[in-house]
Amino acid sequence: MAPQLVFPDPRSAADLLTFASRVVRLGDPIVRLRAAQGTMAVSAAPLSPRGFGDDTPTVLAMRFLRSDPDLSCDLVVDAGTLRADPVGADRIMLPDSGVSAAWAGISPPRSGWMPGAEVPEAALREVVRRGVADVAAALPASPGEDVVRTVRSAVWGRPEASLDGLIAGVAFAADALGFLTADGAGAAAVRRSGTWTRVSLERGHVLVRAGNPTGLTAVRTTGGL
Repeated sequence: MAPQLVFPDPRSAADLLTFASRVVRLGDPIVRLRAAQGTMAVSAAPLSPRGFGDDTPTVLAMRFLRSDPDLSCDLVVDAGTLRADPVGADRIMLPDSGVSAAWAGISPPRSGWMPGAEVPEAALREVVRRGVADVAAALPASPGEDVVRTVRSAVWGRPEASLDGLIAGVAFAADALGFLTADGAGAAAVRRSGTWTRVSLERGHVLVRAGNPTGLTAVRTTGGL
């Protein structure tokens, strides 16, 4: 792994560090960094299942940054290990080794997206407000990690009529990663492709995959009885 990432300007480097700091606060501090032809796609998973039988929905957040045109990489690292390089404000220091995450192997489709109804940012903010209150009300005084995950999965995985049927986790991800504007006057463009839905805002994208495929095929009857 290269010791550092070089960006064409300090703003792009600072943008990556800001995104990384928000990811760390979500509990799963992993980011995927994919760069090619002057653009870096930075992605994280505000919500994702852990292991077989976990009903937590897969919700990915993605932001695009300008990168060095000569940089080509696909790295998965702990967001908390990314550091500003004291040599230059346009550089980010990388950890000595990468990490693994099941969600990082998921690739949303690159084409075939069909437009859907827009979702107002105000509706996203209201869903976040209500969801945070519901999570707090459902948690006991000293919850364990399993209890927290179960409650969060139930609250953020529920469909919301005000979001045209999108799950509440879309609003949670957009808010947590800083994709919503301060005045909340904008709207998110919604597009769908197969089992995927992409919600695009000016500051980033939230992608949701319907269901949590396990990779197992359906059981088939063989032979006669």
